Amino acid sequence: MNYRHAFHAGGFADVIKHIVLVRMLTYLQEKPAAFRVIDTHAGAGRYDLTGDEARRGGEWLTGIARVMQARFSENTLPLLAPYLDIIRAFNPQRELQAYPGSPLIARALLRPQDRLTACEIEPNARKQLIDALRRDTQARVVDLDGWTALPAFVPPNERRGLVLIDPSFEQKDEFDKLADGFAGAYAKWPTGSYLLWYPVKGRRVTDGVARQVAATADASKPAGKCLRLEFSAAPQVAGGPLTSTGLLIVNPQWTLAGELKAILPELEKALGQGGAGRFRLETPKP
Repeated sequence: MNYRHAFHAGGFADVIKHIVLVRMLTYLQEKPAAFRVIDTHAGAGRYDLTGDEARRGGEWLTGIARVMQARFSENTLPLLAPYLDIIRAFNPQRELQAYPGSPLIARALLRPQDRLTACEIEPNARKQLIDALRRDTQARVVDLDGWTALPAFVPPNERRGLVLIDPSFEQKDEFDKLADGFAGAYAKWPTGSYLLWYPVKGRRVTDGVARQVAATADASKPAGKCLRLEFSAAPQVAGGPLTSTGLLIVNPQWTLAGELKAILPELEKALGQGGAGRFRLETPKP
């Protein structure tokens, strides 16, 4: 599949991925020691929801727009607040006009001692990201393919942190690259946290990559632990748009599973199309 992010910015898949990203980074903030965020396929950083590409896809209307209008319970709202506050900061006029990509969401959660390495090889996206992070001493934009960068930048000097692996899945072998790239990085940095995104189009290939990632993490107990989250906004139709998204979370904080069990049922209501929202959260078997 071809997942050009400007068409999908702020859609349900972004919302799910970025809420998990924010929960993981919020946890890293709880200890004073510095951490590093490595974003292997960073994208443009900021997406104009009024632009042609976003309007053509219109996915943000059934994604972030619904979440910003939803009412959440008193238990869930504090968990979502850091993410929602970042979205509001990019839209000070209250009307949704922009959506931040993962590097700018991560940057918003860095403390003075923390750092961000964002890799982007596509020239236009890289230029936009450089402009967004210009003169930022805590963030570095690298002109390097994410699969090449992944083993090169781990372990970071900080020794704590998170790697986000979020490729476009433009190539047929991207699922193999996801499993192999993670394995190479994990061999060098088994104590880091990893967040791997994938589109859910076919069960065979997604089950396969989940087993491979779980086997890699399981091989180095006790550090290795893996959660698998899949979220569907609607039933998948052959040849239709993406309606299901997946995340593999390696070395999650001990609180994350419980937080997601509180958050996801309420996101089913906000993001489900025609009441068809569904999630599953499990520990995949190798």
